[in-house]
Amino acid sequence: MNTSALTPVFIRLKLSLLRNGLRQSSGRTAAYIFSMVVTLLFAALQLIGLIGLRGSDHAVSLVVLLTAVLALGWTFMPLFFPSGDETLDPTRLVMLPLRPQPLVRALLVASLVGIGPLFTLCLAVGSAFALAHGAFAVVVSVVAVPLTLLVCVALARAVAAANIRLLTSRKGRDLAVLSGLVIAIGVQLVNFGAQRISEAGGLSALHPAAGIVRWLPPASAMGAVDSASEGAYAVAAGQLAVSAVALLLLLHSWQRSLTKLMTAGDGSTLAAASEPTRKESSSGIHRLLPEGRTGAVMQRSLRYVWRDPKTKASWMAALAIGLIVPLFNALQGTGSIYLACFAAGMLGIQMYNQFGQDTSSFWMVAMTISSTRDAYEELRARALALLVITLPYTAAVVILTAALLGNWRALPEVLGLSFALLGAMLATGAVASARFPYSIPQDSAYKNVAPGQAGLAWISIFGGMIAAALLCAPVIALTIWLHAVNAQSALWLLLPAGAAYGALIGWAGVRMAAPQTAGRLPEILAAVSKA
Repeated sequence: MNTSALTPVFIRLKLSLLRNGLRQSSGRTAAYIFSMVVTLLFAALQLIGLIGLRGSDHAVSLVVLLTAVLALGWTFMPLFFPSGDETLDPTRLVMLPLRPQPLVRALLVASLVGIGPLFTLCLAVGSAFALAHGAFAVVVSVVAVPLTLLVCVALARAVAAANIRLLTSRKGRDLAVLSGLVIAIGVQLVNFGAQRISEAGGLSALHPAAGIVRWLPPASAMGAVDSASEGAYAVAAGQLAVSAVALLLLLHSWQRSLTKLMTAGDGSTLAAASEPTRKESSSGIHRLLPEGRTGAVMQRSLRYVWRDPKTKASWMAALAIGLIVPLFNALQGTGSIYLACFAAGMLGIQMYNQFGQDTSSFWMVAMTISSTRDAYEELRARALALLVITLPYTAAVVILTAALLGNWRALPEVLGLSFALLGAMLATGAVASARFPYSIPQDSAYKNVAPGQAGLAWISIFGGMIAAALLCAPVIALTIWLHAVNAQSALWLLLPAGAAYGALIGWAGVRMAAPQTAGRLPEILAAVSKA
């Protein structure tokens, strides 16, 4: 193929993929149009805001940091959404008679077609307008704007090409499932940073960080515009050179990755050929599990946590949010040590819909349950597997929150309350799993309830949480009474009392759910197998 005609071919290919994708369904078309309108509206607002920064003392700090955050987004976007752009997968092109160098050039130009590049271009133009003062600065901005855009796009492509084997594997799909969690944590970090900036005296607190970031590509290109406005022409040239060299290095890395993909075999198939018989051995925590049905069920449940994308995403979200809420409030100086109980509550939710997590494969579990005793052992083992993670984690969160707040005196009572809450949620979760099971779709990373079963999910989770709160009433009442009578020396008793109460109520809940599970196996199997 003539390499000079390769670039327009890939541009037409990108447009055809986009057009054919939108033709698949009206819902997809509506979602794309909605996302495009929202993105363009947000870009317009950002552009207006950046133009309004012109002449501000803090403009350069905001612009270079915004450019750095934008580049960071371009870096991680292909890891979280590898299927968002089909041209990100260069393995589709390995059988074509194409050389890497012209292929890189064609793919780079084709990558400029889309909502993301348009959004980046709007921000780059607004950033340059906010910083450019004088004719030479305008000339520098004419170079800095496309350079910033090209570095961002090349960065995304280089990362995608280097990790394409991962992105097309099960672990890559796990990253996509966990993307919402990362975004949620990022929002909390941004909120925390904004509060710290306001406490430190406003936007002037950004200047030290901006002084470093303005020499990192592609933010250095925008830093060059500001340097040119200040008359530091040599500095501006150096900052532009940093971004230009970064672009060349990214293109070289991208080209090497393409060459490797086109000439090397798939590592997974090579590994399979070199290791035809590899037996899985029990190691680590699995060696500590009991023998018999209990150990087997615990091992299966723990492997679901590690291997199943939906289960892993649910656990990671619970672990992260359970830690973020008490710790961030403690760091902000507005928290209470009692917020550490939030960790036990978040992890206790994992006990709900136990059989729905098995999806259609629950029939194999159902074949092993022929009596109430079998159902009891199944539920007990699942609860014990959950406790392997939740008990040390809950204790760690409570201890860390107490350390940040310096409130060690309240540590025993909060631990007791957390253990009581955890036991209550195990009890209600076991009963809810038997009474209100529902299916978890596996064909979508963003659907956690099958159509028509949303009501069951609400009853199971929120009804169970209310019941768990009521079950904790005795321990909560004891805590309030000890504080009311000022019995400070007896507060430590809440730790053994809460732990014993949580163990007792958790055991009672599992015992109550066992006959319901054994008697409702056909209904449970039908509910969790619904597509």
